Amino acid sequence: MIFPTAFAVTLLALVAFAAFGRSQARGAADFAVASRQAGSWPVAGAIMGTLVGGASTIGTAQLAFLYGLSAWWFTLGAGLACLLLALLVAGPLRRAEVETIPQFLHRYYGGRAQAVASGFSALGMFIHIVAQLLAAGAILSSLFGCSPLTSAGMAVALVAAVTLGGGMRAAGATGLAKLLLLYLMMAGSGLLAWQLAGGWPGLRTSFADGPWFSLFGYGVREGVSDLVSMLVGVLSTQIYLQAIFSARSVREARRGALLSAVLIPPLGLFGILVGLYMRQAHPGMDSVLALPDFFRHYLPPPLAGVGFATLLFAAIGTAAGLTLGVGTTLQVDLVGRLVRTDNRLRQLRLLSLAVLVAALLLLAANLGSAIMQWSFLSMGLRGATLCFPLLAAVFFGSRVAPRGGALAVLLAPVCVLAAGLAGWDSLPPLYLGLAVSLLALLGGRVIRT
Repeated sequence: MIFPTAFAVTLLALVAFAAFGRSQARGAADFAVASRQAGSWPVAGAIMGTLVGGASTIGTAQLAFLYGLSAWWFTLGAGLACLLLALLVAGPLRRAEVETIPQFLHRYYGGRAQAVASGFSALGMFIHIVAQLLAAGAILSSLFGCSPLTSAGMAVALVAAVTLGGGMRAAGATGLAKLLLLYLMMAGSGLLAWQLAGGWPGLRTSFADGPWFSLFGYGVREGVSDLVSMLVGVLSTQIYLQAIFSARSVREARRGALLSAVLIPPLGLFGILVGLYMRQAHPGMDSVLALPDFFRHYLPPPLAGVGFATLLFAAIGTAAGLTLGVGTTLQVDLVGRLVRTDNRLRQLRLLSLAVLVAALLLLAANLGSAIMQWSFLSMGLRGATLCFPLLAAVFFGSRVAPRGGALAVLLAPVCVLAAGLAGWDSLPPLYLGLAVSLLALLGGRVIRT
């Protein structure tokens, strides 16, 4: 019983820390942007608490089991994206004193662009939330043998506890606690896997240079596509930029993003070592179980319990961050403009709760498989809607064409949806959306001149 006891104690401690810690929000400004008083480490914690989840751990080990070093693209791309966030947009966005990306776009493209951008970006994040709930539910189901719907309900309850307590005020501290545990578990597992594999000589004996030790082991086009998706995704997702908005100064915002850029990529390398060893020792196993089975069979039971709790909380933390992003976007850019209230904090929490209830209803209606098939639309919707209009506003300011920006935030995501629903795979939906967005921005500029 040591395994489940360690799991339960670790998970409950993390959830309690997130929901009832001393940093619990005391007002709407606390909940949305931590009253703009976050230092560099809380900023980094808020970014990494959402960005580092199942894909950085279970997904990386799985891809390493299948392809080797090319599994590094997710965490390497995330680090590079945080570097661009620090160097290019952290300063202008923090100085803007806004709470959401569409609110920033309103200054250059108008109110309609703000509303449309809010709707599409919230939809993109919502799809990602459902995928994270499915991942968390799968872990719970495998550990306790409960039904998929029951495990999904448990996952929603955990996300609600994390999200509705402290909001952005608690997100930084929670993200840092999650990152500390992930580093301890992944670094320890990676080093143990390295030793069990026989070090570099053992790996070289078991695996050929290509594809196993190439970043393009599963194809150049696929590797570049994954990198572009990460760069665009981080620069276009509300919760990552919400961390920037919460910083006490431009300097703290940039340092927080730089810390994320340094700390995220090594996590992927530890996961790769686990995936390669499991391929070496158990080549016939299900690849998705590479990291969970390593915890289960190669770590002492107490550490395995802590490891499983950390993996589950990683998915919970990502879903919680995205829920906070959706709730803030809807409140600031849509509902708050239509329904005035004296208690904005309550409205923020109710909207965040409504997002989770909608996700649970979607899962209960047995649409989970469809959501997983459509999950690639999440990145396309967010990236196509926000990336180029945001960069144009940051770098060109008042010289951008309002009509072109408004058309970009409308036409680009519509094209992404149409291509995805039609099953058109000759060009990734994200690329199509970015192309349409760029053409709309350039067309608006030409018409203006």
